[in-house]
Amino acid sequence: MHLNKLKYISLLLCLFFVHSKTNAQTTSLKLQSTAVPFMTISPDARSGGMGNLSLGMSPEANDLFGNTAKIPYLKEPQGFLINYTPWLKDLGLSDVYLASAGYYKKLNEQSSINTSLRFFSLGNIDFTDESGGTTLPSQRPSEFSYDFGYTLLLNDNLSIGATLRYIHSKLVQGSFGASAINYKAGNTVAGDIALFYKQNADLHGLHAGLLLSNLGGKISYSNESKNKYYIPANIGFGLGYLNKIDADNSVEFGVDVNRLMVPASPDNTDPEAVNHYFTQSVVNSYFNSFSSKYGMPFSESLKASVGVEYSYISRFYLRGGYFIDNNKSLGNMQYFTLGTSFQYQQSKFNISYLVPSGGGITKNPLSNTLRFGSIFYF
Repeated sequence: MHLNKLKYISLLLCLFFVHSKTNAQTTSLKLQSTAVPFMTISPDARSGGMGNLSLGMSPEANDLFGNTAKIPYLKEPQGFLINYTPWLKDLGLSDVYLASAGYYKKLNEQSSINTSLRFFSLGNIDFTDESGGTTLPSQRPSEFSYDFGYTLLLNDNLSIGATLRYIHSKLVQGSFGASAINYKAGNTVAGDIALFYKQNADLHGLHAGLLLSNLGGKISYSNESKNKYYIPANIGFGLGYLNKIDADNSVEFGVDVNRLMVPASPDNTDPEAVNHYFTQSVVNSYFNSFSSKYGMPFSESLKASVGVEYSYISRFYLRGGYFIDNNKSLGNMQYFTLGTSFQYQQSKFNISYLVPSGGGITKNPLSNTLRFGSIFYF
């Protein structure tokens, strides 16, 4: 019973605001709610070990899940990678997880292609009717995205990457109770645009990265076509600085700042605000997310990551990081992370750990999260 309740809560978190009855919200508290929130989870262990830092750091194969503009700077001509993250494990859930896989290939010295898949499972969930007396068929909600990207060097110091993405989200399917609503899987397409700058050819010195991600259409989960919801469009900027201490040792520092380009959820006691929220175009929603009327307060809209990575002979790595989400309405989430990796011949293995924080009802539900990843170069 305890596990079923936790699973149901996790499903409700994903369904929050993705519901046909928009009058369910009774307060004017500003929130940024989106469909497919799994797209905001960093799937790789290298980034996870540095507080989700990645945009401006030196290139690694896992950048095909983020700043793909770095891929032409990789030394190896092609590589395959996999990652696995048990999700909310500290709450006792055993079948909720995020898995990902990817492949890149350098076409020549100036360009490369890449493809990747992310899969998020919410486990098996048992449903009952409104009275709780009748058991309905259980379901296994899941979501996935599939990407294909191309990257090009613009000059010796600047590169650009473009990614096309298909997103599929199956939370619940069918009709329930007396409701005439037919719930279905949601589908949409989106894209990313990434830029990367490096100061020097050997990557020593300053790096900078810019990423516009999940720019795409809205998504619907029912036969009520008017209720289409935003996906987590995001703008992120990162800086990194690599100091090569000597031939064997180096240390790199970095900082990322991210902001969702999604308007704040409307006050559902205001029909005009609700109508505007659902009828505005996706492009207008990007600009409205920065306005004081429709967006979040600037001080609450930012997420930041800071981290450090030490490397010995480019084979052994130690990492640490800190993440903070300044959104007060979502609990000001913040935590420390640790990570390490080692490379043996043409294989690299990454692991990261999210340090527990808080206690009791304030304990971070992501405490003790582990991410595992492997890269196989060819």
